[in-house]
Amino acid sequence: MVDGSTNGTANGRWKGIERPYASEDVLRLRGTVQVEHTLARLGAERLWTLLHSEAYVPALGALTGGQAVQMVKAGLKAIYLSGWQVAADANLGGHTYPDQSLYPANSGPALVRRLNNALLRADQIHAAEGDTETYWLAPIVADAEAGFGGPLNAFELMKAMIEEGAAAVHFEDQLSSEKKCGHLGGKVLVPTNQFVRTLAAARLAADVCGVPTILVARTDALSAALLTSDTDPADEPFLTGERTPEGFFVVRAGLEAAIARGCAVAPYADLVWFETSTPDMGEAREFAQAIHEQFPGKMLAYNCSPSFNWRSQLDDNAIAGFQDDLAALGYRFQLVTLAGFHSLNAAMFELAHGYAREGMSAYVRLQEAEFALEEHGYTATRHQREAGAGYFDAVAQAISGGESSTLALEGSTEAAQFRS
Repeated sequence: MVDGSTNGTANGRWKGIERPYASEDVLRLRGTVQVEHTLARLGAERLWTLLHSEAYVPALGALTGGQAVQMVKAGLKAIYLSGWQVAADANLGGHTYPDQSLYPANSGPALVRRLNNALLRADQIHAAEGDTETYWLAPIVADAEAGFGGPLNAFELMKAMIEEGAAAVHFEDQLSSEKKCGHLGGKVLVPTNQFVRTLAAARLAADVCGVPTILVARTDALSAALLTSDTDPADEPFLTGERTPEGFFVVRAGLEAAIARGCAVAPYADLVWFETSTPDMGEAREFAQAIHEQFPGKMLAYNCSPSFNWRSQLDDNAIAGFQDDLAALGYRFQLVTLAGFHSLNAAMFELAHGYAREGMSAYVRLQEAEFALEEHGYTATRHQREAGAGYFDAVAQAISGGESSTLALEGSTEAAQFRS
């Protein structure tokens, strides 16, 4: 099989992965020019290594380039890109949307590019200062929603994600025209075999691009009670015989349905994810055991969702050990989808609330908190340097042969008042 891996056979990259197409199909669709997608390839290879060398890979959803940089600076090794956050505050339509695939389909890839560009700049800034210890290009795991259409849409969306440097991409088994956040009601599933075609389209796109992109299959069958069609025998056990006014088929949602779909798509995906309604370890264990009974060692993903009221569901000890317990069950990628949205909004509200009542005293508290974080590696207190002023000073010096008189940081307020 012609695929995107340089050593897939040697490292077991494609063990247990099925492709319903031939090598000849990939070669025919590549064209005569093979474009090198460096960031996507490096990210996919690094994430694959992390998934097999770490107990689990934790990630937070990033909403801005600055957040992505701070995540890496703080020690996270991967970044999640949430479609919910794209809809709410980072889409190319310039609007605020609920998570219902209402935004332009190229918005997700555009945010992948923005995050990667911010990480590249951080790498350039630090390398120019002689610091090459941090690996800045943390793999980005991106949300492709329900594919924004049929298999051809999924094929094109996967290509766009790869072109912008995504390391991994996940697709879900909802009807794209009725897509809802996993924690909203009214979700409509597509037949199991249609979801398999979506995953095959995404894998084909990665193979055509020559990148070993990690493909994640997510099912919403735990809580979705509607289905577009009754034609797939795999879905028959869950049909109730009822129809909705829109013509959808009513199905029996629940863990059994999620397990059935997880097993059906496991051969076509690198990781399997079932979207949950509560942080239920018993439920997670039952799902993992059922998948591994048929597919030993299949990696799983879990959304430690902000939609859960964690404190009302679990005590402190259970919360502290939750991710380690998940890891022991095979949940190798664990994410907090909307971390960027909540951290950004909570931090700004706290500052604005204080500033409206106390003026500069409130802002100075924020600045002092930043100073306190510096012992842990935080550097954004010096915002001019953080944005690259020093890097472009180095560019100016190189161009002028070291004789530039217009350097930005030299003589700046930041240089005079903040420690280097």
